[in-house]
Amino acid sequence: MEQSYQRSKIESFTNLDTWKKSYELVLMIYSLTKNFPKDELFGLVSQMRRCGVSVKDKMHFYNISRGSLIELHNQILIAQGIGYITSTDEYIKQLTTVHKLLNGLIAQSKLRLQKQRDVGNQRP
Repeated sequence: MEQSYQRSKIESFTNLDTWKKSYELVLMIYSLTKNFPKDELFGLVSQMRRCGVSVKDKMHFYNISRGSLIELHNQILIAQGIGYITSTDEYIKQLTTVHKLLNGLIAQSKLRLQKQRDVGNQRP
């Protein structure tokens, strides 16, 4: 017997799992960077915070969000390389989760657009 389920309606972008995980990532990045040296305030700290926020704020521009996510990943590795953080595990895990969810949204959006085009092309 098939089990049916009802999709819940997304009433706000804040209902998206991708947004929720991105928001958690932003909070993690702010917490991480608050203890960086003051001379990095307008360098690495600013870049990392902007990237984190960019991922969350530009959800409707999925590919831009994905680019910001990749940039943030690189900056976390740089922060580790210059000794500002010792372990990147929790940040990379969160980045990976957001990246997978974002890829899912991109794939869904492409399918939805293709279906709309297919329906449009079937009209007499």
